[in-house]
Amino acid sequence: MEVVRSKRLGVGRVILLALLTLLLVSSGFSQSAVGSVADQAALVSEFDVNGLKVLVKKRLNAPTVSAGLFIRGGARNINAKNSGIEDFMLEAATEGSRKFPRDVLRRELSSTGSGFGAKVSYDYSVLSLTSTRKYFDRSWDIFADIAMQPAFDKRDVERVRTRILSVLKEEETDNDNFLDVLQSRVIYANHPYFNSVNGTLKTVSGFSSKDLRAYHQKSMKTSRLLLVIVGDIDANKLKRKIAMTFGKLPRGSYREKAYPTLDFSASSLNVTPRASLPTNYIRGIFNAPSLKNPDYYAMRVAMTILSSRLFQEVRVKRQLSYAPSASLDSHSTNTANIYATAVDANRTVRVMFDAIETLKYKPIRPAEIQGMAGQFLTNYYLKQETNGAQVAELAKYELIGGGWRNSFQLLNKLRRVTSQDIQNVAQKYMKNIRFVVIGNQSKIEKNVFLQKAE
Repeated sequence: MEVVRSKRLGVGRVILLALLTLLLVSSGFSQSAVGSVADQAALVSEFDVNGLKVLVKKRLNAPTVSAGLFIRGGARNINAKNSGIEDFMLEAATEGSRKFPRDVLRRELSSTGSGFGAKVSYDYSVLSLTSTRKYFDRSWDIFADIAMQPAFDKRDVERVRTRILSVLKEEETDNDNFLDVLQSRVIYANHPYFNSVNGTLKTVSGFSSKDLRAYHQKSMKTSRLLLVIVGDIDANKLKRKIAMTFGKLPRGSYREKAYPTLDFSASSLNVTPRASLPTNYIRGIFNAPSLKNPDYYAMRVAMTILSSRLFQEVRVKRQLSYAPSASLDSHSTNTANIYATAVDANRTVRVMFDAIETLKYKPIRPAEIQGMAGQFLTNYYLKQETNGAQVAELAKYELIGGGWRNSFQLLNKLRRVTSQDIQNVAQKYMKNIRFVVIGNQSKIEKNVFLQKAE
């Protein structure tokens, strides 16, 4: 699960945010504000190299180039015994390769201004590169060697192990992070998402260099991979580079399996007792459409409006919680949630339920829809400023969103959302809410959370 932490915006960025919101709202989200879907799609070249699908987006005059080598499958690639191995393997790969051991790699990165990274998610993982355009050729050679021939030196492996274990040890001490753990245990039972892509203290402690090499060999098959590159770079020249590197990998025969559905047939409440806490941590999870579901866009606007209303009703009017919210995830098997920290958990949840019921059955003013959609769109495009963000967006839609072209349809889809669409998705998805709570169990009224009569 992705946890978004707020960051302060500079004055200039705040002004830009306001101006972009005004532009989008006043123009009725006209497609001309950001260019047509056809214009944006025309910037992307798609081709195949020995079974490896490649997307290259031309971004004229961009001073940097970003690339991502994505491994398909995510949580489907692991089990209870080897959870976290893909994350460990990728992190260890960025420490050094056969041609570029750690010390040499650090000097190269410093001299070229390049950077490598690794990230895992429920649905896929990525090994990433960011480079200046001037040093892209050199950075590409290093990137390819790290991806294809990582050293997995024992000292590097132990360094990465220590880093990962340190994070895992703190997982249950941070209550917001522990809500993620509880959600996995309760909501994702009997689902691949149950196995942590970050691993556990037990699994991460047991991986050896040999284990990482074996898993790497299994992963580096072109049928398992997707390569996405964004920058001011020629796709034809790249094709030759790719053929000489990743194109030499074996094809394999990977076929992605569909995820099972989650169980939201009834509401539930799972409380982890921590009576010493001065406040209760509350998350209510419910079913949600995925990126490739036509309901996703109405749900996105609905959740944005709901989050704004929860802030007004729970914090501003009643001061029950400092930061109540509602959010929609972007997973292949998707969920949405409501969240709050509150001393009076029962009253807070009642208010949140009231806000959901209002959203379901009271028509929403068009101005409110436009305002919320405009705010979301502004934030979305600000987040797409970097090449790395555009690599991630293209890959996300290609891997779990029905195809990369859908990444350019957001504006069109959101501008068509109506009040009735919002009511429809609210009624369809915002029900049978399953709560995970950390706090004082004796003060939690089960009937309130399960919406049962006293």
